[in-house]
Order: sequence, then C-alpha cells, then structure tokens
Amino acid sequence: MFSTFAKAGLAALIALGGISFTAPAASAASDVQLRVQVRDGYGHGQGWGRPGRPNRGCAPWLAEEKASRMGIRRARVVDVSPRRVVVAGFDRHGRDRVVFANERGCPVIRR
Repeated sequence: MFSTFAKAGLAALIALGGISFTAPAASAASDVQLRVQVRDGYGHGQGWGRPGRPNRGCAPWLAEEKASRMGIRRARVVDVSPRRVVVAGFDRHGRDRVVFANERGCPVIRR
C-alpha cells in the first residue's frame, strides 16, 4: 500500500516538474520578433547578381583556344567529363596535354 502511494507521489512530482519546464518555453515562443534583411543581389555562387544562372562549364572550343595561347600547337579536345576537359597537342618538346576544370573560364588543373 505504501509503495503505491510512493509511486503516485513520484509520478505527481515528475508531472509538476514537466509543467514547470514547459511554461517558460511556451512563453518564450510567443514573443514577436521583427527582422530586416538587406540583400545586395550578389549571392554566393550566383555570379554578377543574376540569380539562378546555370554554370555552363568550359566550352571545348574555349579550352582549345586557351591551350593554343599557352603554346600548344594543333590543340584538340581528347576527353570531356563533368569535371575536366583534356586538350592534347604538341609543344616545342613534343607531345603535351593540358587539363582544364569544366567550369566557367576553363581554369587550368594540370599541364
């Protein structure tokens, strides 16, 4: 009989403790907040304020032109993947190749 009252008392203490913890959280959630956010249009990765502009990647003709300006003669694209564009040709020492990243502007990865 005593254990039943002890269990009931313990359950009541836990219930009251739970109510006392939820009351401050409920009152804090009811606060009204006002936020002002200013955006300048130059988001990260968007490029010159044009939202949603797709990344076209490195065009094969652009990679060939860039390789020829780097001193590769008879430059031609030999491989295109989602990550890289490989251009092969000849320089003054013999066969050579240049690997460009398949991103806008064709940055050089490896020569």
